[in-house]
Amino acid sequence: MRAVAGLLATACVATSLAAASAASEPARLAPHPPTTPQHTEFVVETNRKGQVVRVRSGKSAPDLFFNAQTYGNALQTFIRKPDGSAVAGTYRLSYDYTPRDQRVRRTVQLLRAGYVNPEALGAVDVEAEKLRREQQRHAAPAPSPSVLPDLKAITGHKH
Repeated sequence: MRAVAGLLATACVATSLAAASAASEPARLAPHPPTTPQHTEFVVETNRKGQVVRVRSGKSAPDLFFNAQTYGNALQTFIRKPDGSAVAGTYRLSYDYTPRDQRVRRTVQLLRAGYVNPEALGAVDVEAEKLRREQQRHAAPAPSPSVLPDLKAITGHKH
């Protein structure tokens, strides 16, 4: 009976160690390029620097991974003129994927200049600030310096 209990305990420990090592490794996603043409569109607002402030609306494609990639790209986009200046406003970003050459073509179209907050923070800046605050909230507090009593007083020795 002890031998069976020992084998069972060993099997449980081995299983939990295998599960722990598998859980400690990040899951790896191996995205496969879509086999069909994909198209997404996003209507975005930009500030005076050309940073995308927010996504107002969007049209998704059948491939969820493609949608996620293009949405992330739209949030990180700077829309500027060739001379480097920017027009705060509303734009349409379109993403078209062609499986033949596995390329994504992005097009930008100004829908309306103005009528947005030109001083708004970009979406990336907002998310970076949230992350910074979250890290500060979870950071271990710095140990406060404490005044320790004299060693001679604790031990009762004079030397």
